Amino acid sequence: MSFKVAVVGATGNVGREMLNILEERGFPVSEVVALASRRSMGTEVSFGDRTLKVRPLDQYDFSDTDICIMSAGGNVSKEWSPKIGKQGCVVIDNSSAFRYDQDVPLIVPEVNPDAISLFTRKNIIANPNCSTAQLVVALKPLHDAATIKRVVVATYQSVSGAGKEGMDELFTQTRAVFVADQVDVKKFTKRIAFNVIPHIDVFLDDGSTKEEWKMVAETKKMLDPKIKLTATCVRVPVFIGHSEAVNIEFEKPITADEARDILRDAPGCQVLDKREDGGYITPLESAGEDATFISRIREDSTIDNGLSMWIVSDNLRKGAALNAVQIAELLVERGLIQPKKKAA
Repeated sequence: MSFKVAVVGATGNVGREMLNILEERGFPVSEVVALASRRSMGTEVSFGDRTLKVRPLDQYDFSDTDICIMSAGGNVSKEWSPKIGKQGCVVIDNSSAFRYDQDVPLIVPEVNPDAISLFTRKNIIANPNCSTAQLVVALKPLHDAATIKRVVVATYQSVSGAGKEGMDELFTQTRAVFVADQVDVKKFTKRIAFNVIPHIDVFLDDGSTKEEWKMVAETKKMLDPKIKLTATCVRVPVFIGHSEAVNIEFEKPITADEARDILRDAPGCQVLDKREDGGYITPLESAGEDATFISRIREDSTIDNGLSMWIVSDNLRKGAALNAVQIAELLVERGLIQPKKKAA
């Protein structure tokens, strides 16, 4: 079986990565269509050794398309995903538009694959926030083993999480600093070059940011509503790769060695944890990789049944594009979707 797949937002960082990963993983496609706004019409993007001309979303008929992978922002998704779903095309949405809708499954295939069956309610499946995706991949096997009570996480999030504009701003500001030019601030609230910014998304009434709230709500929805989680989300001058310092309190005893063994066998996880110079992962090494990397696993002596660890992943891949393609693969593997057009 092969499927007709549309990628909406194909000219963006994540959209291009989605096209790369569909081809890399050999997803069974009969045709791939690249879609974006009218201003991108005619732009060319790559799919393997093929070149696709970008077509306008508002002129495309989804009635013969099987899967739409959506990476065009929340407002576009709110308008288009329900329309596309009603045409019988399953939408896998990378925005936050439907993540908290109880009729839309929020899926990380290594964490809660069985929830995918709920997609039939609206023909929409939500992709989690990039910082949440890598976190729950590491938490899930540990939760199964010792039951997590509380998580405290501080993120170190790369500028690619803010799109191409974020990456461009880090580049131009860094160059300006080196040549003593004026440093212009446009995308971020403060200078990002040689700085860190403890502010991602908008502020809420309780003083947290929307990004921090997303991590709480999404972890509860996908993993366990009983888990208490608090987050501080920080933008750092790194191009690709989100990092997280994570402290976990469990109901049951668990040692660092036990956690290391559990995570080594867990799907999507790769443990790189040597107590020596360089014996850990950084975002630089995670770029272009599919795994969620875990390092610095150690026991926390300040609480009962506590562990601390360092979690790193390529936010454009597992945090977005890879997870979306894995959701599509899960639909196919479980026989939850059939191609509208039969192969000749």
